[in-house]
Amino acid sequence: MLLKGGNLSLGPLRKDDLDLLASWYEDVDFLRFYDYHAAVPKTRGQLEKIYENADTDGFMAFAVRKNEDGKMIGLVEIDGISYSNGFAWVSVGFGEKTERGRGYGFEAMSLAIEFAFSELNLDRLQLNVISYNNAGIRLYEKLGFVREGVYREAVLRDGGRHDLYLYGLLRREWKNGNS
Repeated sequence: MLLKGGNLSLGPLRKDDLDLLASWYEDVDFLRFYDYHAAVPKTRGQLEKIYENADTDGFMAFAVRKNEDGKMIGLVEIDGISYSNGFAWVSVGFGEKTERGRGYGFEAMSLAIEFAFSELNLDRLQLNVISYNNAGIRLYEKLGFVREGVYREAVLRDGGRHDLYLYGLLRREWKNGNS
């Protein structure tokens, strides 16, 4: 079933998810791995404004929920969708600390990739990952993403410079890997 895997499902963000989401945006560890922008906390109101525009303007946000209890443990975004060119940016993050490192990233991203290529009819997905995010790099490469470039010393964290990697995955690569 589309957007439903063995352990996880991707579904809409609900208003009652926003308090939990706001708590993730107060977690510096979450923010420093989820995005390369400054780790700035966001309020429930700020997040509500961002996510009320989901599914419009080339931006889709999905709650990652455990099938067993429906608990939201993460977030997947497909953003910057260019339908005329057939590409988009994709990202995944798990705000619940106890759910990190349990292999859920592979399942959540696999569902998002299948949705993007099969349902949205995109031809390319891309993402950025900071060079210190070794778990993210392993995940993306396991999914078939290819490192295509490096933005050298693009991210400043704690007084140190870090590279930002560009990864891409083409539909034909994904199809060949899933045949």
